[in-house]
Amino acid sequence: MKLQNDLLLRAAQGENVERTPVWLMRQAGRILPEYRAIRNSISGFKELVETPELACEVTIQPVDILEVDAAIIFSDILVIPEAMGLPYQLIEKQGPYFENTVKTLSDVEQLRIADPEESLKYVTDAIRLTKNELNGRVPLIGFAGAPWTIFSYMIEGQGTKTFAKAKKMLYTNPELSHRLLGMITESTIAYLKAQVAAGVDLIQLFDSWAGVLSREQYLEFALPYISKICDAVDTVPKTVFAKGAYYVRKELGMLNCQAIGLDWNMDIEESRALIGQNMTLQGNLDPCLLYSDKSTIKAATKKMLNTFGATKHIANLGHGLYPDTNPDHVKYFIETVKEHKF
Repeated sequence: MKLQNDLLLRAAQGENVERTPVWLMRQAGRILPEYRAIRNSISGFKELVETPELACEVTIQPVDILEVDAAIIFSDILVIPEAMGLPYQLIEKQGPYFENTVKTLSDVEQLRIADPEESLKYVTDAIRLTKNELNGRVPLIGFAGAPWTIFSYMIEGQGTKTFAKAKKMLYTNPELSHRLLGMITESTIAYLKAQVAAGVDLIQLFDSWAGVLSREQYLEFALPYISKICDAVDTVPKTVFAKGAYYVRKELGMLNCQAIGLDWNMDIEESRALIGQNMTLQGNLDPCLLYSDKSTIKAATKKMLNTFGATKHIANLGHGLYPDTNPDHVKYFIETVKEHKF
């Protein structure tokens, strides 16, 4: 099916576009009253993720309400460890929690490479349903967590400030670390290929905890696995978003992907110089800026757009939307991007 709005895909591939496309990380979620109404009517977050009809509905909400240029399938990065045999819970106001964690090589040997047709069918079903409901209006983005970020949860058991247990494992047991990272990578490749087969138009890898690693550790335990995924999933454009990984921007620019996401701490011009002229850049307004008044939002958005330039840019935030952001301010940011003239 031909897309009515293919701005995102053309921009990702470096083509000239009539205007800068815009979508937002965490756009399908808590800022929207319509999302909260659905969320409050069911038992919990995981029911929403695992029910294709509901996941489809909340995926499409920001397309209807915010008028973004892409939908991103409503899911969670932690479906991968669960599909590998390490289940998680999502505790309200606390975040993800793993009752069991990986401590030894025998724990790794109890895990399996995820079979998306068997254990992640609810995601691919949601993708097919969403593609059908979107009816070609905008592209649908699929995603997964990058191996280091998934590894960090499987070792740590929950989100922490330092991920010291996960980093300790890299230092004290590199053999276990590489073994587990390899399994996560194979699982993620199978999962993303299944998403593509189900109909996603672009994929994004989220390395949410990239910033806790040193450059040396990132080059050994993170980047090679991202590179392997990028090489294996080669039929749709790919974006890599490594939050806090300012120290490997040059290396990120060498990946077999089409776009690199920048967080709000990464200077745009410096990032362009390091990453190179051929890659599309995505980002990178500070999500907190949307708490300010509309004139401030407009001025900052226009400054960001002019700095990135008219080509090879996908407008986004430098991280996900915060749940208490005013939806009117979010919509104003999107409108400002759409109306901007270079």
